[in-house]
Amino acid sequence: QVQLVESGGGLVQAGGSLRLSCAASGLTFSRYAMGWFHQAPGKEREFVAAISQSGARTSYADSVKGRFTISRDNAKNTMYLQMNSLKSDDTAVYYCAADSSFVLPRVPKSCDYWGQGTQVTVSS
Repeated sequence: QVQLVESGGGLVQAGGSLRLSCAASGLTFSRYAMGWFHQAPGKEREFVAAISQSGARTSYADSVKGRFTISRDNAKNTMYLQMNSLKSDDTAVYYCAADSSFVLPRVPKSCDYWGQGTQVTVSS
């Protein structure tokens, strides 16, 4: 079965960095656009970043542009999110998702598969 497993979350001070990973199995990874979403307590799941099947196209939420970088390694079936200059507002559970269409996944309902999430906590 399809599995998406996030890792790399943790506690970091404001201004610090984290690198999240999403390891995929049970699907042909290179055929899926991938995305990162986050969900803070009491809030809806929100788009963070997305990347096309080849990695040639990317998209970011305005709140993370210039601070976060999404990338993927199709040979390793893994997607990454490099998060720099972290702020307390970035505190949330971060989820990776896979979308079989050729549209970058910017809304949760477009995604076919989800990981279990990894907690990111930024202390001020």
